[in-house]
Amino acid sequence: MSSKEWADAALQAFDQVVQSGGGLRSRPGQRRMAQQVAHTLSVATLGAPEPQGATPVRSIAVIQAGTGVGKSLAYCAPAIAVALARGTRVLISTATVALQEQLIHKDLPTLLAQMPQPFQFALAKGRGRYVCKLKLEQLSGSGALALEEDDLFSEEENAARATRPAHETEARLHYYRSLAQTLAHNTWNGDRDSLDQPPPADVWSPIAAEAGACTGKYCAAFSQCSYFEQRKVLVAAQVIVVNHDLLLSTLGGRVLPDLDNCLLVLDEAHHLPATALEQFACSMDLSRLRWIDRLAHQATRVGAHLEAPEIADIPGHATQLRQHLQDLARLIMDVYDDTLRPASPTTGRTGAPESRMPTRVRVPGGILPEALLAPLEQLGQQSLGFLNSLSAIGKALRAKIREQPEEAQRLSTLYAQVGMLAPRLEAVCNTTQWLLQQPAPHEGATAVPHAKWFTVTMDGEYIALQAHASPLLPGATLQQQLWQQVRAAVLTSATLSNGDQFGFFLRETGLDEDDATTTLEVPSPFDYARQGTLVAVATHADPKDASRFTPEMVAALLADLAQVRAGALVLFTSREQMRQAVEALPPALLPLVLVQNTLPRPQLLQRHRERVAAGQASIIFGMQSFGEGLDLPGSLCESVFITKLPFAPPDDPVGEARAEWLRAVGRDPFNELVVPATAMRLAQWAGRAIRSEEDQAHVYCYDRRLTQTRYGQRLLAGLPSFSRVLRPAA
Repeated sequence: MSSKEWADAALQAFDQVVQSGGGLRSRPGQRRMAQQVAHTLSVATLGAPEPQGATPVRSIAVIQAGTGVGKSLAYCAPAIAVALARGTRVLISTATVALQEQLIHKDLPTLLAQMPQPFQFALAKGRGRYVCKLKLEQLSGSGALALEEDDLFSEEENAARATRPAHETEARLHYYRSLAQTLAHNTWNGDRDSLDQPPPADVWSPIAAEAGACTGKYCAAFSQCSYFEQRKVLVAAQVIVVNHDLLLSTLGGRVLPDLDNCLLVLDEAHHLPATALEQFACSMDLSRLRWIDRLAHQATRVGAHLEAPEIADIPGHATQLRQHLQDLARLIMDVYDDTLRPASPTTGRTGAPESRMPTRVRVPGGILPEALLAPLEQLGQQSLGFLNSLSAIGKALRAKIREQPEEAQRLSTLYAQVGMLAPRLEAVCNTTQWLLQQPAPHEGATAVPHAKWFTVTMDGEYIALQAHASPLLPGATLQQQLWQQVRAAVLTSATLSNGDQFGFFLRETGLDEDDATTTLEVPSPFDYARQGTLVAVATHADPKDASRFTPEMVAALLADLAQVRAGALVLFTSREQMRQAVEALPPALLPLVLVQNTLPRPQLLQRHRERVAAGQASIIFGMQSFGEGLDLPGSLCESVFITKLPFAPPDDPVGEARAEWLRAVGRDPFNELVVPATAMRLAQWAGRAIRSEEDQAHVYCYDRRLTQTRYGQRLLAGLPSFSRVLRPAA
């Protein structure tokens, strides 16, 4: 078939699904989006181009689909149809668990029943969501794989186990034994999320599977491995749902389909730039170094079973690595002595110390002082040499496992013990290389540096120093790491443009100069002017003056909340702001309010739904995580109250470094970064109000800057076309 025939057939499949009933109805905007998806995914060249040497065709669509378009169906149906016709697979990446669950439990099962061709789908999770049978049986003291050594576990876990109270240790032992039994009897599949009550992170972490400690098919527990059982399901699936973190963290690996030979859909794509910065940042610990001795000890133990000449180098590598890290730590503390003084502990209401806040110093312009460069170069060389020796040992050990399958259990455990610690060495090697990347003198201010910073925290009575580095521009990193591999992709969200411009999003994702990229804006089918009202409330106090603004805003908010008769959502920009509002609640309103984190999110939302269904008023107080992905249609959310414009100032090290660089090249970080990011977030918040064609809702904003500043007009341009009411300060 030709690309046009694939696209036509995919659009026909979409039309059949819409016409099959099930409450679906034809929406022009949705069909326009489906048409664009079908075309984009059909014209790209997948796999090895034919004839050999030909340049493959790449095709990427960026689609803003307003609330109510039904974008999941608009991309799922045509993408699956194209994939089945082309004999490839669809990789759908999301940012939130809520959308993943919607796709897996609702959208894809519905499509499976309505599509003309059958398909299989699966949810891909990170390895850490699955149990490691070796670790579980060691901690539970049960099964043939139980061991005496503690070396499958991190230094922190072993220290915690040594100091844990006896009753807590016994409770954990009982819990781990119960998990081992359910796993052995096949009443649990090893997936943390499938447990009735998933355990806290500190309980799960010691038994979680980890890449560094995994020998794959050479492990004695491979045939019973929960993670690799999931991998089998993924291999058979034509549609795989992942999240942005897993997608980016596995680039270049074999966990997911090759991106040059599958169809990629990125939903909630506005999260991609921030996720990229988090994924590609790195850090190393310069103070807590006991892991080096453990790593050398384990590597030497492995050497007793191998004939790898690199074993002889391990003690020297370990000694020199420790020395280089200690020397570098002293130099950093000397260079930044005035800034990196550990902060004093804060005192809580009980009078006891609560925590010691980390102290941070950022490297201006990404240019490290000359005194640190030579020590960093030595550290980089030493860590790379150590890492190469470990790689040679790992290769020799895997060969030994193949040659002596009867020893697979013991040898794979040795491999895992080394692998547990190797990522720390990799972090030292990677962070050092990034720190050493200095802007060349001839490049001047236009060179884009890396963000670099150091942090100090108190670990008991000891100072813990860490070094950090991160790319500055997510777009450049994504272009290099992601888009060079991708042939066919669709990026979509309800908030990708700033007003009618996609420029900010395209720059942030590295697609602004990509000739393969096209954009499309599909407006919402809702009649916002008829269905919703934006009430812009003015205050006397400047919102920048929190001490005066917050009390005035809270007074106006409480007066408006007194009029709520069904469901409402109040969104705050800080915990302190929300705390003051809660403390000011009068007795009549207090029972109606559900505050974020006072209940698990599912329970809080369920209670809200029950109250509204019973004809009662119910008001949710929440912050950023409640401003996105929350679907409360109809009476569940008749009013949204935005207490302050959700600015996200660049006050983290990467944001500060980026703003500094923009100013250095004569650009304005506020207009280039802060305003566009705020526009997207504000649009998400306001989008909680109208969720269907029948909804009627009010959106209140208590920040006068929305209507009284030039950038406020830009923010307004990115909002739905609500009818507007201006309310002066009381």
